Amino acid sequence: MSTQVDAPELGYLVSGQGNAFDMDQETTPELRWPNSIQVFDKMRRTDSQVTSVLRAVTLPLKRTTWRLDPNGASDDVVGFVARELNLPVVGRAATPSARTRGRFSWTEHLNQALLAMPLGFMPFEQSYRIGDDGLAHLRKLAPRPPASVQEIKVARDGGLEWIQQMRDPSTPPGVELKMPVTSLVVYVCDKEDGNWLGNSILRSCYAPWMIKQAMLRLAPQVVERNGMGVPVVEAPAGATDEELEKGRKMASSFRAGPHAGMSLPAGWKFTLAGVAGQLTDPMPLINYCDAQIGRSVLAHFLNLDGKGGSYALADTQADLFIQSLQTRADWIRDVANAHIIEDLVDINFGEDTPAPRLVFDEIGARHPATAAALAQLTQMGLLYPDRELEEFLRQMHGLPPKDPKTSSAPEPEPLPEPEPLPEPVAAPKPAPSPDGEPVALSASARRRRRRQAARKEAACPT
Repeated sequence: MSTQVDAPELGYLVSGQGNAFDMDQETTPELRWPNSIQVFDKMRRTDSQVTSVLRAVTLPLKRTTWRLDPNGASDDVVGFVARELNLPVVGRAATPSARTRGRFSWTEHLNQALLAMPLGFMPFEQSYRIGDDGLAHLRKLAPRPPASVQEIKVARDGGLEWIQQMRDPSTPPGVELKMPVTSLVVYVCDKEDGNWLGNSILRSCYAPWMIKQAMLRLAPQVVERNGMGVPVVEAPAGATDEELEKGRKMASSFRAGPHAGMSLPAGWKFTLAGVAGQLTDPMPLINYCDAQIGRSVLAHFLNLDGKGGSYALADTQADLFIQSLQTRADWIRDVANAHIIEDLVDINFGEDTPAPRLVFDEIGARHPATAAALAQLTQMGLLYPDRELEEFLRQMHGLPPKDPKTSSAPEPEPLPEPEPLPEPVAAPKPAPSPDGEPVALSASARRRRRRQAARKEAACPT
């Protein structure tokens, strides 16, 4: 059976109206769009463990060095894209950065793009300007907050068609804030099928977070109510209902303090009753919830307490976490390559022009430049000292810069190139002994060879 190349798609990925909100399979009502944005935003702003988890996931991606790989593109194309994104090029010396005001900043864009991880998705609208050279320059990638998105239109094959924002008071009458996919860059976290709402990395820790919030509200009450005891006013026998109500108000109004006290009528008693038995401690459950929040992003090392050899497991746990960070960085790289860099090249140089690609230094692969490591690399001929290296080491160790006027040491000269190794010379063959046997053979070996030759002559006489 042959496959028709130009045949249209018969099946579909998205049915119905193609609204991304209709494809939200969330079963928890408060986590369905658009309520989910408010919940996840509250989680990342108010909970210390959630904040720590998000910083552990995002800070390494912000800290690593992002570069442009020429990828076979011409120097003109590579230079243009590097200037637009203000990024260094692999294998080339870093050039002084231009003024940043009014220019696109990759660092700022990355900070905002990473909001897709806690919020599910993060869209940006492309904005260009035509320069004096006649080329379209990237003015900015304007963020469009997920909380302002009103509708997302998805095609039957799962592709994005457009995003519409809610109207605000400054929107002119009759204008719809509908942005087509050709002008968008959308980061979707853990995208499945045609659901452009994404999946927040905080979704799996929502239940522990809710339990933790309840325990945190309960813990101060446990301490306050049972730390000093419960005030009890005991009325004498035969007290009227009015007197009992007066005693209840006296007990309810009691407050501890340096001037606390109480005056009672004759026959009345006042005590601070403690709790009989053991109080329920909410801290184990709070710690359990914190551990579950850390596990939701594979950040197990955030829960290490130093007991039972926990620190011995830190390296093993960190390796898996670093691999997850590499995957997140690959996701950011692929979206930026497809919808930022390639769009720049397509607009200015044509769709058939090779485009550079965004790359990043492997997370966790950088080693400290210690004196011993530098000396070993220099001795092996893998590193040559020069002026830039000297200035870097001076800055790293907090030393003042070199002054050529007062310095008595001459400028370091580059080391000569190592001479090629001579061709290996074949070892001479050992000279034969007087009886025709090689000298390298022992006497017993020569006798054994002579006996074998004699047997052959006897078996085959000439």
